[in-house]
Amino acid sequence: MIGNIRSVVVDCRDPQALADFYQGVLGGTVHKEDDTWSVLTDPTGRRLAFQLAPEHEPPIFPDPRGSQQFHLDIQVGDDDVDDAERRVLALGAARVTDASEDGTFRVFRDPAGHTFCLVWGITNS
Repeated sequence: MIGNIRSVVVDCRDPQALADFYQGVLGGTVHKEDDTWSVLTDPTGRRLAFQLAPEHEPPIFPDPRGSQQFHLDIQVGDDDVDDAERRVLALGAARVTDASEDGTFRVFRDPAGHTFCLVWGITNS
């Protein structure tokens, strides 16, 4: 082993706003280091950082070339998916209505346009 992941870093036009969005989804605390960098530390200590990228363009999804670039899978309870969907939509997410879903995940865009999925009923890691 060479090292450990310190943070997953996401490019966006508004680091603070996107950190606040994911705090609403995942919980934890947000630390704004400056106008170019905000970090969400979730309740388990994992860090999701948001970096200013003034020219950021959200990925196309579904992309006919097959690239999502990056996305997060957010595990929710089997009985909680409808409530979780309502809550992420209230925070500013948008449902991707033309995604091909199989009954174990739903696809959304965060306020910066990155895709993420609410997933449930998955037992393997």
